[in-house]
Amino acid sequence: MSGKGQVMKVSDLAGYASDSIVSRALVNNKAGSLTLFAFDQGQALSEHSAPFDAVVHVVDGQAEVTIGGEKMTVGAGDLVIMPANVPHALRATSKFKMMLTMIRG
Repeated sequence: MSGKGQVMKVSDLAGYASDSIVSRALVNNKAGSLTLFAFDQGQALSEHSAPFDAVVHVVDGQAEVTIGGEKMTVGAGDLVIMPANVPHALRATSKFKMMLTMIRG
């Protein structure tokens, strides 16, 4: 089931797994992608950059996000826009879920 045209509860679309990062792609096309991530506490994405702007919408928990060397703490309800070609990293300081929207173009 694609979920298109249906109401979905975001927090239920990906569950937590011990010592892991779980992801579920909801949309992926030439315009961009929408992916839900669930991080166990302490899990991280190492520093990297992307050629497109990306938006992180925090669904649950807390994380430390570093963008261009600047660290910030984010929590449920927060939104962060990560600019294209700027190094960024993320570390879950508690169990943490985020919706990542990648904008291509």
